[in-house]
Amino acid sequence: MGISNNVFDTALIFEGGGMRGSYTAAVLCALLEEGIYFDYAAGISAGATHCVNYISRDIARARRSFVDLVNDKNFGGWGSFFKGHGYFNSDYIYGKTAYAKESLPFDFKTFMENPAQMRIGAFDMRRGKMKYFSKNDVTDISSLMNIVRASSSMPFFMPKTTIGDDEYIDGGVGGGIALDIAKYDGYEKFFVILSRPKGYRKKSVKIKMTVKSRYWKYPFVAKAIKYRHVKYNKTLDELEELEKQGKAFLVYPDVMPVSSRETDYGKLYKSFDMGYEQASRDIEKYKEFLGLGQNAKSY
Repeated sequence: MGISNNVFDTALIFEGGGMRGSYTAAVLCALLEEGIYFDYAAGISAGATHCVNYISRDIARARRSFVDLVNDKNFGGWGSFFKGHGYFNSDYIYGKTAYAKESLPFDFKTFMENPAQMRIGAFDMRRGKMKYFSKNDVTDISSLMNIVRASSSMPFFMPKTTIGDDEYIDGGVGGGIALDIAKYDGYEKFFVILSRPKGYRKKSVKIKMTVKSRYWKYPFVAKAIKYRHVKYNKTLDELEELEKQGKAFLVYPDVMPVSSRETDYGKLYKSFDMGYEQASRDIEKYKEFLGLGQNAKSY
């Protein structure tokens, strides 16, 4: 029997947030453990990693990507940053770890056999707009991981990513929550895993001259960073309205114990445990919203 899904009318959306993904990865794991299989998953930045781990149904990799990987000496840090590889070592994390016998082997076969649609967003630096990749853009593990890398290339802290003739930076620059593409793809219900507590709103950047200086060759990037908070906050407002209408389920972390650049294994381990405890507590609410009742595990 092939891979099948059981949620067809609702888009699963993963927000980014760097190592805050240690908390939201636990929600992903709980969904898979309970047999909650969405037929559509979208993600940006760290949410892009969640997206591919979810579609490949790899609970272990979902956790290791945001907890255990920091113990890898090649993971990153300021040494990696000053060598040009990024605070998170892009070349290593996305270029090497996904292969067999490496630290984060990726189940590409399951990923491709799963009929679920994938949408991963990255910001096109020259055109100044979001690019959403799908499985149609994937030919092998290398191409997939380069898409994830493009979506996750944090401004300032990681180098840009090249795909074909185009250059990309973190999809968070273009907003950070892939609600727009899910709506474009025809979805009217949304299950959104957020990485900030309820009530959070992003503030405008205070280092505007630094942004202009760093990205003087890419005026669209500087402008997008400047106004990023406006789009992000507008999306949150829309999600809250959809929640009131019963069209969205928003998973907010009770608290967020780590920052986007946290590299302390103990803190990330605790963050995952906190996320898992929350998801375990609320899993029946997830099922109720999705219309799965008590029988999700039977699929």
